[in-house]
Amino acid sequence: MRVIELWRYPVKSLQGERLDSCDVGAHGLVGDREWGLVDTSTGYVLTARRVPELLMASARWVSPEQVAVVLPDGTETTDDTALSDWLARPVSLRSAHAHGSGTYENPLVVEDHVESEWASWEGPSGVFHDSGRTQVSICSTVSLGEWDRRRFRFNVIVDDQGEDDLVGETVELGDVGLLVKKQIGRCVMVTRPQPDGIERDTSVLKTINRERDGNLGIGAVVTRPGRVAVGDELVAS
Repeated sequence: MRVIELWRYPVKSLQGERLDSCDVGAHGLVGDREWGLVDTSTGYVLTARRVPELLMASARWVSPEQVAVVLPDGTETTDDTALSDWLARPVSLRSAHAHGSGTYENPLVVEDHVESEWASWEGPSGVFHDSGRTQVSICSTVSLGEWDRRRFRFNVIVDDQGEDDLVGETVELGDVGLLVKKQIGRCVMVTRPQPDGIERDTSVLKTINRERDGNLGIGAVVTRPGRVAVGDELVAS
């Protein structure tokens, strides 16, 4: 399997950046999920599971100390007041390095137009990933099929197939070492609308639940930092 796309998402649940290459550190791709919008009334790190509007804005990583947020109307801002006005709730843009671990929520019951019975949990420290077992997310073009890959927000898209067989294996990605920990369970977020013609589609999650036992893609943790680029191979070590 060979890398054909690399993606970084500097602010959790906002649109991200397609890259030709990227350094990979102890928490994953440098700049990936390093920032989040925290609802200051609840303490939760917001995701598009609860606030689908997040997917309509985008973020660009500038440095470990700086990120750029572009709102749907084209305004670029990192001002908490402007971000709160946009989302109609009090939010603060925070760095995971300073904030510590994030608290998240996910609906346990998902019907066609309703999410209910929400559960919450605490994620890992130092980065706004939902799970400490997924620092780098990977999926193949065969597993994605005809679905728009932007729905799933993977870091790495590889050609061919067979990524599920790597769970439990140590792999090489460029000069990065990874331990593949799990298949990634999918949630209601994959059904959300996004810019450039991605419509709301509840059939996506229903199909993943029915045909793939609720999973799509694999999650890995970093065992050796390094650099990855489009064209690198993903191979078992």
